[in-house]
Amino acid sequence: MIAGWSLFFNDLTEQLPLVVDGIKETCKLALIVSITGFLWGIIIFFLSLSHRPVVKAITRLYMDFFIGTPLILILFVIYYGLPQSGIHLSSFTVAVTGFTLNVGAYNAAYMTTAYNALNKYETEAAVVQGLNKRQVFLWIILPQVLLSSIPALTNQVINNLKDSTIVFLIQ
Repeated sequence: MIAGWSLFFNDLTEQLPLVVDGIKETCKLALIVSITGFLWGIIIFFLSLSHRPVVKAITRLYMDFFIGTPLILILFVIYYGLPQSGIHLSSFTVAVTGFTLNVGAYNAAYMTTAYNALNKYETEAAVVQGLNKRQVFLWIILPQVLLSSIPALTNQVINNLKDSTIVFLIQ
């Protein structure tokens, strides 16, 4: 065996438990963030549909800010900034919080795009059939928005797995 490769494999066998632990933590973070980011994204999406201009503007600003800000910067601000105000969080909690804020903004944007692509005549037809606004939203709009968002949301889950490796920078 070539000398360089033997060094690689010797180090690999010694480091394998650490690598396996890292893979487990990465998968755990990606799974948790996928769930919390999805739920947070739905909340932001609901708020973005508000008829109040202030609420709409705040959600738009939120989405623009967190989509436009690099994830590593968000993590650094939370990890190094919160202790300055007396709030101390574990690295994992910082990672989940930062990722959730970022992923939620992306997911809300995906759902907003899917909502804007809906055929408005379907909602009008549902109202004519006697459904109230809440029923129209829960039974007609939301299922179609989620169905149309599946490709983007699936892509986001994959990105969560890939992006979660940057958490080592705050540990």
